[in-house]
Amino acid sequence: MEQEQRLQLKKYLDLFARRKKIVLSFVLAALFVGLGLYLVMPKVYESTAMLMYEEAKINPVNKLSPEAQAKTQEMVATLTQQVESRTSLEAIIKQFDLYQKMRQQLPMEDVIDQMRKGAIKIIQSSGQGAVFKVSFDGAEPKKVMQVTNALAARFVEENLRYREERATETSAYVGDELKLAKEEMDKKDALMRDYKLKYYNEMPQQFTANSERLTALQDQMQKNRDSAQGLERTKVLIQEQITLRKEALAGQLAGLGLPALGTKGMGGSALPAPVSELAQARQQLADLKLRYTEDHPEVKRLENKVAALERSAAAQDKKTTVGAGGGSEAQSPGQLHDSQLEQLVMQLKKADLDIATLNQDNEALKKQVDQYQKWLGMTPVREAEWNALTRDYQQLKAHYDQLVSQNLQAGSAESLERRQKGSQFKIVDSAYLPEKPVKPDFKKVMLGALFAGLALGGGLVALLEVQDSSFRDVSELEAVLGLPVICAISRIRNELDLRRERRRAMIWWTILALALLVLLAALAYLYKTGRIIV
Repeated sequence: MEQEQRLQLKKYLDLFARRKKIVLSFVLAALFVGLGLYLVMPKVYESTAMLMYEEAKINPVNKLSPEAQAKTQEMVATLTQQVESRTSLEAIIKQFDLYQKMRQQLPMEDVIDQMRKGAIKIIQSSGQGAVFKVSFDGAEPKKVMQVTNALAARFVEENLRYREERATETSAYVGDELKLAKEEMDKKDALMRDYKLKYYNEMPQQFTANSERLTALQDQMQKNRDSAQGLERTKVLIQEQITLRKEALAGQLAGLGLPALGTKGMGGSALPAPVSELAQARQQLADLKLRYTEDHPEVKRLENKVAALERSAAAQDKKTTVGAGGGSEAQSPGQLHDSQLEQLVMQLKKADLDIATLNQDNEALKKQVDQYQKWLGMTPVREAEWNALTRDYQQLKAHYDQLVSQNLQAGSAESLERRQKGSQFKIVDSAYLPEKPVKPDFKKVMLGALFAGLALGGGLVALLEVQDSSFRDVSELEAVLGLPVICAISRIRNELDLRRERRRAMIWWTILALALLVLLAALAYLYKTGRIIV
């Protein structure tokens, strides 16, 4: 097996030795063609600008800020669409006078589409946070740099405009929602206020106070009844005292030999003044003697008073008798008054008046009790109605409070965006002036030409070798004939043939060397003049 591989390798080496002129000619020709293609191919320059997304430093991110509503990648994608829009790219093309020949042959839409797909590159760097690059390809280095900077500036401008529009729209939307929610809350508050004012005393919140007030009124009514009953008993006692007083005065009058009291009425029946005072004085004297001795100053004073009243009563009786004999009108005993009896009568009248007042108070209290009982009875109904009325109030209130908070946040975000203090794109590295083209690549073109020459030369050699039917090895002949070869005679060349072959070889190698020198000189010259950029 190794022997066969060595033979095969030797075969290829012999083949190259025989056909090396063809291969080298094709390689040299291919290098010249590659150099020519490189020189005629249009040069494409590329410039790149780097941008970074810088978050706001003044205010922390809130829920309504633009960066909270869209991630950086989404914002870059959105801004890319805006920057690459027809209006934006058409303005850049006209500003820098790009694609002059293409605009003469194609409509603007096709020119913009080719610029968008072939010339502009937006690459977001991985692993570097919110950093991305903007590149532009073109034939003129200065314009390429200017267009790249213009595209980067468009990103910054579009981001500011986009954020301000988003913040303004968000603020306007939240403001409208807050206005609608406020109107709904005002309507709900008005309904609840009117309901409370109409049924205030029947509300569940008043149940405890109403119950306490009802209990107090019922207690007051019971106290009034007890007071009235006590006054009724007092009235009976006063009537008994009045009866006993009359009986006592009648007995005292009988002892003085005076007529008994009349029955005209308690208010108009009385004793003569001296007699009445005498009776009272005697009664008080009897009471004092039960408690004190005869030598007590008060007892002696009342005894003197009783003696004086007896003399006065005797004088009054005498005057009454004389007046009766003379036919003149005299005052009858029934027309005189007793002060103690009058006090009892006044107490009796006062008791009647108090009883009437208590009864009137109880009537008023009963009306209040009925009213409070009615309010307490309606409390469950009002509670159910109130729950139905306020069932969604808490949700409305929470929604309104949330909108108030969002409105403040939206206003703050809008103010930051208007003052350009929010998160924004920042150009980290501006576009530079490109010094060498990215297309075509000289090394790639020349290597491609080299491989193409080798491929073409090798293909032609293989084709010639296939068409050549001569045997160049003993083993090939034995394999075809199936007979062993006894001996092989090499080609016999005379001196003339050798000189001719040497002359031809020298001419060919001279031409090859000259062509190679020309190629190297051309490369050096073009490189020096700047037409070749490695």
